[in-house]
Amino acid sequence: MSGYFLHHLIRFGRTLRAAGIPITPGQIMALVRALEWIPIGDREAFYHTARCTLICRREDLEAFDRIFEWFWRNPQMGGLLPPGLLPTAPGPVRRRESRPRPAEVGHLPSPQPQPGNPEAPPVILADRAMTYSPIEILRRKQFERFSEEEIQLARRLMARLRWRIHERETRRLRPGLKGERLDLRRTVRRSMRHYGEWVRLLWRTRKRKPRPLVVLCDISGSMERYARMFLHFLHALSHTRRQVETFVFGTRLTRITRCLRHRDLDEALREVGKTVMDWSGGTRIGECLHAFNRDWARRVLGRGAVVMIISDGWDRGDIDLLRREMERLQKLCYRLIWLNPLLGIPGYQPLTRGMQAALPYIDDFLPVHNLASLEQLATHLERLPPRRSARRSGRPRPVEALEGINGENRL
Repeated sequence: MSGYFLHHLIRFGRTLRAAGIPITPGQIMALVRALEWIPIGDREAFYHTARCTLICRREDLEAFDRIFEWFWRNPQMGGLLPPGLLPTAPGPVRRRESRPRPAEVGHLPSPQPQPGNPEAPPVILADRAMTYSPIEILRRKQFERFSEEEIQLARRLMARLRWRIHERETRRLRPGLKGERLDLRRTVRRSMRHYGEWVRLLWRTRKRKPRPLVVLCDISGSMERYARMFLHFLHALSHTRRQVETFVFGTRLTRITRCLRHRDLDEALREVGKTVMDWSGGTRIGECLHAFNRDWARRVLGRGAVVMIISDGWDRGDIDLLRREMERLQKLCYRLIWLNPLLGIPGYQPLTRGMQAALPYIDDFLPVHNLASLEQLATHLERLPPRRSARRSGRPRPVEALEGINGENRL
């Protein structure tokens, strides 16, 4: 069956839907498979085949007959059905007023009243074959350029992301098909069924558990334009994974894990606003990391935790302290990831003294400036190596190590 004919079948189904007849993609596929067994040029056979596969209600038969008769003669006009072919009086045909979804917004023709019944509601016909989806544009748009409507849509998209971090191996063992150690007790017990013969060897393998995730987010003045979207991201992340600890920092460190446990986002943001006292202020990354390593590291960094720092690297504090605390934090965690919203800007180079001091101790340096970068982050966390990587030395990393590809930089 040629693609040109399939195009007409799709337009025929779209025309029926515009007239109020419920047509599903599965019914169109059933019609395509049925047409392989009949001569397509036979109008009578084609009519009965389409009627059997597309019509499920008796009240739709009259509208189907009128539309089929018109479409058979004018297939190129599918989707632009004149109102005269629809029943003029309130009859069995149901007209469903549907609100177009964001991904289907396009040009709609002006509604025209039906002749003979001026009080009847107009039938809105829309051909969405040439419309576009704003989701792909929104995925590539930077966070600071979002409008209020786009922020609400981005919230729903972030809630759909699934964060699966590569699981860690524990010291405890469990039965498995293959493993490193022989399960002697189960093997001997199984051999009793075969008069003591070891017909099959049974093994034990290590148990796997999810790794904890710790996030430290910068809320200083330089990060103010990104702070709102990052809070939405942290709220969605906290409700997707169980073991997530969240902190924000500017001039001081504040734990907001309990605030983000509220299911309602607005309530969670109100709790965060009451708890955090250093919004849009200065940045002292070294002092905040020192407070984290001193007060919280032993509590939250056990069991192979992954640490993510969200910051642009602008720092007004002690650089030597930042360097020491970054080195200490890297040794305490399984993986240290730095997310920089400026890294998505083409031509960006980490020349600030804060980023220069932190770069030698970062395992992964990734952008976080749009929804696409969040999707790449989720994929990166899922593909983390099972073993802890060899730590780099404390020598400064050259700027040439950064590589820009399509406006998205990555180490």
